[in-house]
Amino acid sequence: MSAAVPVRPMVGIVGSGGAYGRWLATFFRERMGLRVLGHDPADPDALPPAELLDTADVLLFSVPIRQTADIIDAWRVASAGRESGKLWLDVTSIKDAPVSAMLRTQAEVVGLHPMTAPPKSPTLKGRVLVLCEARVADWRTWIEQLVTALEAECVRADPVQHDRIMASVQAQVHALHLAQAGAIRRAGGLEALMPYRSVSFELDAAVIARMLALNPQIYEDIQFGNPYVAEALDVLREELERVHALVRAGDDAARAAFRTEVIGAAREAMAESLDAGQHTYERVGYLLADLAEPVALAVHLPEDRPGSLRALLATFERHRLNIGSIHSSRTPSGELHFRVGFDGAVDRAALDAAAQTLATEGIGTVLERRG
Repeated sequence: MSAAVPVRPMVGIVGSGGAYGRWLATFFRERMGLRVLGHDPADPDALPPAELLDTADVLLFSVPIRQTADIIDAWRVASAGRESGKLWLDVTSIKDAPVSAMLRTQAEVVGLHPMTAPPKSPTLKGRVLVLCEARVADWRTWIEQLVTALEAECVRADPVQHDRIMASVQAQVHALHLAQAGAIRRAGGLEALMPYRSVSFELDAAVIARMLALNPQIYEDIQFGNPYVAEALDVLREELERVHALVRAGDDAARAAFRTEVIGAAREAMAESLDAGQHTYERVGYLLADLAEPVALAVHLPEDRPGSLRALLATFERHRLNIGSIHSSRTPSGELHFRVGFDGAVDRAALDAAAQTLATEGIGTVLERRG
C-alpha cells in the first residue's frame, strides 16, 4: 500500500442515518476496526460537512438515488480540492451519474452496488457486490481489503454497463412484480389466493411482500433514475404481449407458436443454466416445505463455540424427540438462531421439557415456538 494511504483510514459516511449508512458504519467499525464519522443530510444537528472533509480519508455517499449526484457535486464544491489523495465511494443502485459526479473531484473514485438491501448478517457473504473502479491508484490495495472483508461475490463493471444490466436485473424484475401485485389485488387479494399456492406463487408473493414492505422511494428511483429502464420495459411488454396474443388466438397454430417461440426459444437461450436453476428451485421448495412443518422451535445459542449445536441436538435426543428439519436463520434484529422442525404428532410434553432443559442448562433460548 502506498505511503500516502493510511493503514487504518478514517471513514466518513454521508447519509449515515439511512439503513445502509448505519449498516456500513457498523461494518467498518466491527469488521475492519476503523473509526467512522457520519453526516446525515436530513438531520439538522448532524456533524458539519467540513469536519468530514477535513478528517475522513474515505468519504462514502449513501443517500437517495435521485439526490446522489447533486449531493456529491455539493460536497465537491465544499471540498475545494481537499479530497486530493483521498478515496470517494458511493453505494447506489445507479452508477453512471454518481460516478461521473465523483470523477469531477480530485479524489480516487469507486462506485459500489451491493445487490441486496442492508442484510441482517455482518457481511455481504452469499451476495453479489458490483464494483465500478473508475479512478484507482494508491487506494487499490485498500479496496481489495474492503472487498475481502465484505465477503461478497465481487463482479466488476463500468458505470454505463452496470446501469444497462440493472435495467434488466432490477427494474424489469421490480416492474413485473409490481404489475403482478396489482393483478393479485384485482383477483381478490393475497389472503384469498395463498391457500391455493404453488411453490412459484409463494416465492413471487414473498418477493412482492418484500418490495412493498421496504422504502418505496428506492423502487421509484430505480425505475425513473436509470435511462435504460424504458427500453428494458419495452422489451418486457413486447414479450408479454406476444404471449397474450397467442393465448387470445387459442388455436393449434397459436399453441405451436407458444411452444417454439416462447418456451422453446427461451429454453434454448438458457440451456446451460437450466440444470442449476432447476436445482436451486427444488432446494427452495424443500426449504418452504420444512418451514411449513406444524411444530417448530426457533432457538438462539448464546455461546458461539464448537459444540454448541451438538449440545442443542443432544438435548432433543435426551428427551427422545425426532427432528424433522433444522435450518439456521436470523431474527429481524440480526440474531442468529436455529429453527428446528418436528412432525405434527410430536410429544408436546417432551418438547416442553426439552425447551425447559435448554433454558435451565444455558444451552439456548427459545425465541419462538410454533404448534
